[in-house]
Amino acid sequence: MTTTHSTRATHEAPLRLTQFAHGGGCACKIPPGELEEVLGGLTRPGAVAADSPLLVGLATGDDAAVVTLPAPGGTRTQALVCTADFFTPVVDDPYDWGRIAAANALSDVYAMGGTPLVAVNLLAWPRDVLPFDLAREVLRGGLDIATEAGCHVGGGHSVDDPEPKYGMAVTGVADPERLLRNDTGRAGLPLSLTKPLGLGVLNNRHKATGERFEQAVATMTALNRDASAAALDAGARCATDITGFGLLGHLHKLARASGVTAVVDTAAVPYLDGARESVRDGYVSGGTRRNLEWVAPFTDFGQTGADTRLLLADAQTSGGLLVAGEVPGAPVIGELVPKGAHSVVLR
Repeated sequence: MTTTHSTRATHEAPLRLTQFAHGGGCACKIPPGELEEVLGGLTRPGAVAADSPLLVGLATGDDAAVVTLPAPGGTRTQALVCTADFFTPVVDDPYDWGRIAAANALSDVYAMGGTPLVAVNLLAWPRDVLPFDLAREVLRGGLDIATEAGCHVGGGHSVDDPEPKYGMAVTGVADPERLLRNDTGRAGLPLSLTKPLGLGVLNNRHKATGERFEQAVATMTALNRDASAAALDAGARCATDITGFGLLGHLHKLARASGVTAVVDTAAVPYLDGARESVRDGYVSGGTRRNLEWVAPFTDFGQTGADTRLLLADAQTSGGLLVAGEVPGAPVIGELVPKGAHSVVLR
């Protein structure tokens, strides 16, 4: 019996995409502390003016920019949500990488309570090193996820680059009166998390060993669409998605922007199978360690152990939504309380 192999399978054996990048997924982000230093001089002091069409900009480090559109007669009835996200390979399979990167880019729109309308591809490719049929698979994965989301893909931009990178710039729409923002949390609200943690350490293990973790791929390719809709239906107005800065980093930003303290019940936080073992075995990215270093001055760790601290700071790729409010089906992992000495308190 003769066995034939697809072009994709033939290239997967000798070529591991994660070996062509210094980092992987959202772990390759510029560290949050350094990024804030860069953006500090570009952020206008104070909140956006009440009459400005720019509802969400740089000031609070939210997930996307939001601007209102004038309707006939001068009333504002709709808002545009604009974002861009791209990164180096997080898995070796090019189709899965495309799906993960697209789901991650779309997530910023869902995190604002919006609906994605149109996306354009952002592709960097080492054309003399990696064959273009792999790039085609990456783009096919992105297109399939965008199609699942009901989002058009209208072209994009590509460059020749020493490292492969892929993502999307996405434009969506939202109701300006029903946005999910990171600065609208208030004391007394519970905190819900819609996806388990551990994506960063599992991806780092995959990069180091080639092991494939189906539970991680399934989590990263799952759209945050339903979670966003459920949060809005439940009356939530405060949320963020958990990506490269880890749960602690994004929670610190939310608490700081909202003027509250977040208390986390560490025993209630869900993790993917294999995550704790991967931390124990040392598969922790530099991005995760930088996250933990950044949030340490703002966090009361209590009696939380070293491995749990790393998991809470784990650099996620296409993670879930963190919502100030109860979301059906999502575990409640803590609550917001009046502002104290720390942004985040672990119990």
